[in-house]
Amino acid sequence: MLNTAAALAMFWAMAFSGSGEPQSYEAVVAIDAAAMETAAADEGSIDALSAEQADLMAGDPDWRASARLYHAGGGGATGNDSLGCRPIAMRTVAVDPRVIPRRTKLFIRETVGLRMSDGTVHDGYWYASDTGGAIKGAKIDLYTGHGRGSMRQAMNLNMKTLTIANAGDFDGCPPAWETASN
Repeated sequence: MLNTAAALAMFWAMAFSGSGEPQSYEAVVAIDAAAMETAAADEGSIDALSAEQADLMAGDPDWRASARLYHAGGGGATGNDSLGCRPIAMRTVAVDPRVIPRRTKLFIRETVGLRMSDGTVHDGYWYASDTGGAIKGAKIDLYTGHGRGSMRQAMNLNMKTLTIANAGDFDGCPPAWETASN
């Protein structure tokens, strides 16, 4: 956030310099573009993709699915997922098992670099461990955590078609955040 503010302050200082001289349109556009690139890089990126992540980003997706968000509490998810596991926020995905098999480790490109509520950055890995009555065909539900506020960081993904790659299978329950991308 501080880098974004600093970039915008630099933009304003350069665009409206104390010299009283007007700035050319091209100069202002270039400064604005640099500020936007800095802000975009600050908002959602990871320092370096692993070789596996780079391959999954570059390859053709295995599925395209319309995303919805769900959360625990207030009419959202309660209890365990369809595998009998506790859902893991920003890792558990509900799928139609006729389209995406349960126990599939998914790589969702649009979530790479997503800024999490604790300040960490999402690595793109999700786990198909849940199903739902409204999940029919090429739809997925992304579990965001407890309460409606947990949906905030992923709200821009709601009702969007996401590109999904098959990153393998998993046994047992989806791993906790500390071990998920290992």
